[in-house]
Amino acid sequence: MRGTLVRASWRYDPALYAPPRYRRACRYDAFIPDPLAGLAPAIPSEVAAVISDAEGLIGRLNAKAVPALFPLARLLLRTESIASSKVEGMQVDARALARAEVAQDAGRTVGPEAAEIIANIDATQFAIETAASARKLRTDNLTGIHRVLLERAPNRTTAGQLRREQNWIGGNNYNPCGADFVPPPYVEVPRLMNDLCSFCNREDLPPLVQAALAHAQFETVHPFEDGNGRTGRALVQVILRRRGIAHSFVPPISVVFARNKRRYIDGLALFRNDDLAGWLEVFASAAGQAAVMASGYIESVAALQEEWRRRLRNLPSSPRSDAAAWAIIDVLPGHPVITVAVGVATTRRTKPAVNNAMRELADVGVLKPVSDSPRNRAWEADGLFDLVAEMDAGRGPARRA
Repeated sequence: MRGTLVRASWRYDPALYAPPRYRRACRYDAFIPDPLAGLAPAIPSEVAAVISDAEGLIGRLNAKAVPALFPLARLLLRTESIASSKVEGMQVDARALARAEVAQDAGRTVGPEAAEIIANIDATQFAIETAASARKLRTDNLTGIHRVLLERAPNRTTAGQLRREQNWIGGNNYNPCGADFVPPPYVEVPRLMNDLCSFCNREDLPPLVQAALAHAQFETVHPFEDGNGRTGRALVQVILRRRGIAHSFVPPISVVFARNKRRYIDGLALFRNDDLAGWLEVFASAAGQAAVMASGYIESVAALQEEWRRRLRNLPSSPRSDAAAWAIIDVLPGHPVITVAVGVATTRRTKPAVNNAMRELADVGVLKPVSDSPRNRAWEADGLFDLVAEMDAGRGPARRA
């Protein structure tokens, strides 16, 4: 066991609105993990080989990064964020989410689950752009990610705040007695978070080993009242970006975790039981699968973009080489549902030029109108959500001619 069990008491609460058996006093064991900062893990050769293979696959994924493909980085980031929310039971498909983003940008109200997943995309983007670029990772960086994550959630008052009460996983909703796992008492959290950040600032471990152990320790500490899983999976991408292994394209590891949640949860239990090699193998295997899927994803989306360009070239009067329509095709993967305002912002073209480009792309079927309303009109990129759905489901996208 990588830690210590501490016996604690849950007080009798006569005012609690719950069945009588949950109002009674009871005892439970909270788990305080061992410090991580100075850990020197022993890694068996067969596990080291899995880790090395996975790091090589992530490296080859990022070797594809050229400026023309940068919009695909946002698409992978969205895929990772949606899957991370799916691990927590939030089920909003990519098409509905993209339309909700457009509605939210236009000032319209969207459903609470969609709003939370959009916040997860924002939090992951924030994590990669801000926390990954910090000279030294600190607890403030992680609470900052959490703040962005929960700023639109019903319990937004806890956003960015380390917990001040005991939490637990499994069991009942009223007390931790009988829970599947009880994280450390809240008084231990600041110390453990400082230790975790010290570990994350090391540079003497393979990046994937560091990301795997940091994530498992974060989930064990469970430092927030809510949003721990999504923040902890964003931390994985922070470390991979900080260490330079995923400098452009994130491997959407959460896609693999969402597909087999039981293996993921059991892997975290291996970590707590001091089977570090077992957890590292689970994590590295998922990372390698994610990198392979992402590579196929990029190739298929790039092929789809070429098909869109072919359609545009076949117009009786093909647009000039510097026309806005070509620039819209370039940015569409990062904005599968697009508005004129987004087109102007992403391509830096004028509103009339973007309006004309939208009409041209709609004429050849590259864009399909989401609604007939002349206000805040939005278009969907033809065929893109088919690829997104395949990736969300954990399947490698089919190659397209």
